[in-house]
Amino acid sequence: MIDTANPTYYQRIKIWKDVSPEEWNDPRWQLKNSVRDAEGLGRVINLTEQEKADIEEALKHSRFQATPYFLSLIDENNPECPIRMQCMPTICELEPGLGDLIDPLAEDADSPVPRLVHRYPDRVLFLVSELCSMYCRFCTRRRLVIDRTTSQLASEHDLAIEYISKHREVRDVIISGGDALMLPLASLERIIQKLRAIPHVEIIRVASRFPAVMPMGVTDEVVNMLKKYQPIYFMTHFAHPYEVTPYAAAACARIADAGMQIHNQSVLLRKINSDPSIMKKLMHELLKIRVKPYYIYQCDLASGIEHFRTSVSKGFEIMEYLRGHTSGLALPTFVIDAPGGGGKIPVMPNYLLTLTDDRAVVRNYRGLMSSYTNPRERDSTCSTALEIAKTLAPEEAKNTAFFDLVDGKRVTLKPQV
Repeated sequence: MIDTANPTYYQRIKIWKDVSPEEWNDPRWQLKNSVRDAEGLGRVINLTEQEKADIEEALKHSRFQATPYFLSLIDENNPECPIRMQCMPTICELEPGLGDLIDPLAEDADSPVPRLVHRYPDRVLFLVSELCSMYCRFCTRRRLVIDRTTSQLASEHDLAIEYISKHREVRDVIISGGDALMLPLASLERIIQKLRAIPHVEIIRVASRFPAVMPMGVTDEVVNMLKKYQPIYFMTHFAHPYEVTPYAAAACARIADAGMQIHNQSVLLRKINSDPSIMKKLMHELLKIRVKPYYIYQCDLASGIEHFRTSVSKGFEIMEYLRGHTSGLALPTFVIDAPGGGGKIPVMPNYLLTLTDDRAVVRNYRGLMSSYTNPRERDSTCSTALEIAKTLAPEEAKNTAFFDLVDGKRVTLKPQV
């Protein structure tokens, strides 16, 4: 682990030995000096000629970019450094994998207008850009074209916002990409302002990996803009505890102090975080900086990333280790984003052993079995269900059962939408 407590720790790397802390902490400097090819990466870390050749070959099929900050976290003494493995292209990306899919989550099939994925009834994914400050080698959207002009983006944004405004069932919008914070701040505010003006949009989520890969990009200016449009939820992605640095902690503090909850979505990655102790440490470090563990994703079936995938049983092993060995606050949900557009499916070790009308037999993380006796009275209808269902989307209300009390007797009612 690199000690980042020293504000000039990065000066150990020759090309940055004369960079001042003021420059280092400037997001514009970070983006301008991002590394984008094998030659540039070779000036930061030692690469063999074969590694350089492999990178150049891999980059014929994908794009590479990493911020000086994220590269400065690489431990050169560890050939399987988790930071290095996340950002450095390898020849493995060109090897066909079992189950490979170009669009593993079938997002294109659920895209009614450009940049919008509408899979779940009440929420949409708004892909505002393809740009990232650091391109993760395991990205599920490797297929997407990178470069668009500002005018193209604005017109596509407007089409997506128009769609959302016409679909009253949409109450939750996730602004992602790419990285939401890679948009010019004025463009991002324009989108959020228009979304907030739509009466049925209740929740806006902003997804960015800036806190982990370029925390200096989470500026006061960015945070002050976002907090004007509450409720805003901030979705981020830390993959390894070594990413939780003082810089990351400061970025998350700015977000949390502005009243926005931060949720973390990790991807389970072979040889990076595919160990129970690493995941437990990551969850603990996240909670210390006010980031709630939200999801651990099984790595998707995107083409060229099989070398990052683990078996599903590895996820079970990690969740078994977390359950009972740490607090509930530190427990994310382990999910498989089902290939072909099936959506997120939570999977977990089987703690329910038997379920009958009379009882449920369960086990705990130590294997201890217990029996929970069901009550005699099973009617679970609620007096306020009809009233509340009327406030929900019509399609949801149609599937809800209601009752009322008539002359002291319980009477089943049909949904009235």
